[in-house]
Amino acid sequence: MTTAKQNYNFQKIVVVTGVVLFVVKLAAWYLTNSVAILTDALESTVNVTSGFIGLYSLYVSAKPKDTHHPYGHGKVEFISAAIEGTLIACAGLLIIYEAAKNLGNPHPVAQLDYGILLISATAMINYLVGALAVKKGRKNNSLALVASGKHLQSDTYSTIGIIIGLILLFMTKLAWLDSAVALIFAFLIVFTGYKIIRDSLRGIMDEADEALLGKMVSLLQANRGEEWIDLHNLRIIKYGSTLHLDCHLTVPWYLNVNEAHLEIDKLNKLVNDNFGGSIELFVHTDGCLDFSCEICQKKECQVRQTPFRHTVEWTVKNISDNHKHNAT
Repeated sequence: MTTAKQNYNFQKIVVVTGVVLFVVKLAAWYLTNSVAILTDALESTVNVTSGFIGLYSLYVSAKPKDTHHPYGHGKVEFISAAIEGTLIACAGLLIIYEAAKNLGNPHPVAQLDYGILLISATAMINYLVGALAVKKGRKNNSLALVASGKHLQSDTYSTIGIIIGLILLFMTKLAWLDSAVALIFAFLIVFTGYKIIRDSLRGIMDEADEALLGKMVSLLQANRGEEWIDLHNLRIIKYGSTLHLDCHLTVPWYLNVNEAHLEIDKLNKLVNDNFGGSIELFVHTDGCLDFSCEICQKKECQVRQTPFRHTVEWTVKNISDNHKHNAT
């Protein structure tokens, strides 16, 4: 099963979870008449809506490439995450509004014991499914699934605030606590939405992922082949769960086409074995030039022009540059 299909199937679990927990929160609000629980239920409507948006985006993302989309449909995940992040932020603002309004005119609540039990159950389930979604999304490079998981986790944080408020209200009978604690956690929800929007915009704009580049460069540096004289102009672009990697590989000029291709195969195997099969490698080979001899580690070279001086250590900065490396 492809990673795109795995992401899509897991998003189905996220959607079903969101619908079931929304119904449970409505039941808790009906029992308690708590405005805090009502705002939590309202936030869950966003969970359900964004869950279906994420499901559709992963369905589109899993479609195979075609003539109109030669790189696949993975970019839709960034758009989905941007919408979901916006909905999360709006839900947080709505909770702030409702909680602030209720501070001045608190409503009486009832059957808090049942309400606390029901809301606590939704919090635990939400966090567990959210954590699994984030883990699966990061493993499969799916921003849409990560966004859905973080959304569920942010819902958990607001629910925890409501549980604390309900327990304090149950113990102290201070009605304003129902809204005060919910107000505090609403700001955390807004911040979570902002971070998701920021990450999605980075993906839409093809911003370089420094952490991913760092891992890639460390792998290549630690496993560089003897024939790999130089590696430069390396770029990584994310399309949903698929990574596209471009680079220029300098090899000895006297290698024939088949021999140069064998070096590309070695590079491709190294990357795929460590980053999964959802990566496409586009490698341009360059023949070495006279100045390459000083950084070439090849021990038995019959055409060497100058002695070996030192190896150029590949870093994120110099491996991303379009200029061929030399000993200076």
